[in-house]
Amino acid sequence: MHQTIKPGNVAVITGGASGIGREMARRLVEMDMRVCIADLRGEMLEKAVTETGAALGMETDVSDIIQLRRLKAKVEEMLGPVDLLMNNAGIQPGSSIFDTEGNWDQILGVNLWGIIRSSQVFAPDMAAAGKPGLIVNTGSKQGITTPPGDPAYNVSKSGVKAFTEALQHELRNMEGCQTEARLFIPGFVYTPLTARGRTEKPDDAWTPEQVVDFLLEALGREDFYILCPDNDVDRATDVKRILWAAQDITENRASLSRWHPDYKTAFANWLKT
Repeated sequence: MHQTIKPGNVAVITGGASGIGREMARRLVEMDMRVCIADLRGEMLEKAVTETGAALGMETDVSDIIQLRRLKAKVEEMLGPVDLLMNNAGIQPGSSIFDTEGNWDQILGVNLWGIIRSSQVFAPDMAAAGKPGLIVNTGSKQGITTPPGDPAYNVSKSGVKAFTEALQHELRNMEGCQTEARLFIPGFVYTPLTARGRTEKPDDAWTPEQVVDFLLEALGREDFYILCPDNDVDRATDVKRILWAAQDITENRASLSRWHPDYKTAFANWLKT
């Protein structure tokens, strides 16, 4: 278990009213941490606070830095300085490449700017405290292999990866800083974000409980990239896909060659090696 996860410590979880965030809140409360759940949804937020036993619920739009500053001030007033920040809020309403009137601004505002601004609001005081601190940013495999079909989401999660790498580099080079950042990369998880009208969990998806089990175990190690499998894709397959995507550059292949008909056989053979 990570050293910040202990009785009496304070955790803030954005996007904590459902899915992975809610399960993480429940688990931290079980370990006697003082947890604040921050989310948009009024009724769902209230229910999550009640059912998880969280100490505080704050309605927060993470794309608004004023609301993030208000969140930090309220948490410090009610619970004390923050030891663990989980930037988990995210949306995936869908996007298309040439749509100037659609969801791009909203997706980037929540998924990318929400994590950047939240880290900028919370991290300086956490770093200056001179005690162990932890920032967990929720990314996505789509931000690494960038499959076609939802470009705004891919761009947002690619940005989360790049930002979290830079954040960790900054923190580890600050004198006296004991706060660190981790990049959490879930697999296919059955949550309200991924349900898309389904009322039962698909066989290839993990539950939020399984994902949080994996996350908590990984946080006890020094893993920066917390790459989570699911019932369909194991780590070995993830590694193959990520390496193939990186080699599009080093091999000067067509972009997104994994989905290019000219590379279909080569990719299939690559997975078998």
